[in-house]
Order: sequence, then structure tokens, then C-alpha cells
Amino acid sequence: MAEFTLIQKFIIWAIPVIFAITLHEVAHGWAALKLGDRTAQMMGRLTLNPVKHVDPLGTLLIPGVLLMVGGFIFGWAKPVPVTAQNLRSPKQDMAWVALAGPGANLVMGIFWALVAKAGLMLANNGVSVGEPMLFMGIAGVWINAILMLLNLLPIPPLDGGRVLMSILPGRWSWQLSRIEPYGFFILLGLLFFGILGLILMPMLQVILAMLASVLSLHIDQMFGLLNRLF
Repeated sequence: MAEFTLIQKFIIWAIPVIFAITLHEVAHGWAALKLGDRTAQMMGRLTLNPVKHVDPLGTLLIPGVLLMVGGFIFGWAKPVPVTAQNLRSPKQDMAWVALAGPGANLVMGIFWALVAKAGLMLANNGVSVGEPMLFMGIAGVWINAILMLLNLLPIPPLDGGRVLMSILPGRWSWQLSRIEPYGFFILLGLLFFGILGLILMPMLQVILAMLASVLSLHIDQMFGLLNRLF
């Protein structure tokens, strides 16, 4: 199989990245709606139209630059607004609203694994659409796994931080909430110093091993396919 050009890589990554990020946010709004807060619905954010959720920096520029330089790809969409006071049990319900995003990434990861499996079967039978499906499926599993694990880190304003704030007693929860304005810079620091990769890579390797099993491939073959996407 020939190496992909940068344009081909962009096309393969585009749909998985955009929907991984935007559906993550829609899931937050949907969970909030079910728990009593209609803010996202009233602001037109409960839609699968990616345009409503795209953040030019986090959804397009950052993932695009990371793809060009190779390596760790992640991004974000415009956060879906949630008014905690409208929730039936604000402190506890915010945990469920926060978990809905990573939960959506888990479901999408399973979906893309099935796409990859179907693509491999088609490619093995000489169907030309099989190879793009295979690699788009692998990209979908990878980006959703990263977003799920990344957002579960216990750093506000990430979802894991909001879950931890919902669990901790009032005073500790308040102390943790003070970190929120600096959370993004903490995350960038972890990325810059290579700590983020050390935290996430063991879990990502487990997920890739599971995907390799689904595709009936050796783990080295799985890494070989993934490396072609960077």
C-alpha cells in the first residue's frame, strides 16, 4: 500500500475528528436536557450539524497543525452551555452531564471499530472502498479514545475534573474549582513536557490491542497501520 499524501491524511481524519469533538459536546447538552436544563436546546446546540459546534482554533487549526507535524492529535469544540442551577440535583447531576461526553466517545469508538472491520473485509476482497474505510475507522477509534481518556483526567474544566468536583465534599470541591481558569495551561504543560503522553499511552495501547483483536491483526500490524496516518 502506498503512503498517503497530506491531503489524503486530512480527508481520512476530518470526519472522525469533527464528529468525535462535536458529538462529545452534543452529549453534554442532551444529558443536561434530560436532567432538567434546556439551555443548550434553547441556544440551538442540540444538533448534529458540526458547524454549530466548530471552534476554529480547537476543531480545525490545532488538530490540523498536529497532523502536519505528526504525533499526538487532539482538539475541542465550542463548549455546550449548561446552567447547573436548572438541574434537578445540580451537584450530582453535573457529574452525569460531564460523563456523557466521554460516554459518547466510547460509543463512537465502538462504531469506528466496526467501520474498520468492515473496511478490512472489503479490502481483503479487492473492493477499493475498503482501504479508506479501514483507515478512517482506525483514525476514528484513535481520536475517540484520546478524547475519552483526555477528558477523564481529573483537571477542571475537563470532564473528569467536573466529576471529581461533584464527588468531593463542598470545601474540597471549591478548592478544586479554583484550578479551572488554569486547567488549559496545565494541560498544555503536561503535553509540552511529555507527561500527557506518559499518562495516556499505556491506556491507548490497551485500546489499540483490543482493536487489533477485532481486526484479527497482530499488535505490530496495528501500529504499522496507525503509523501510516501520521
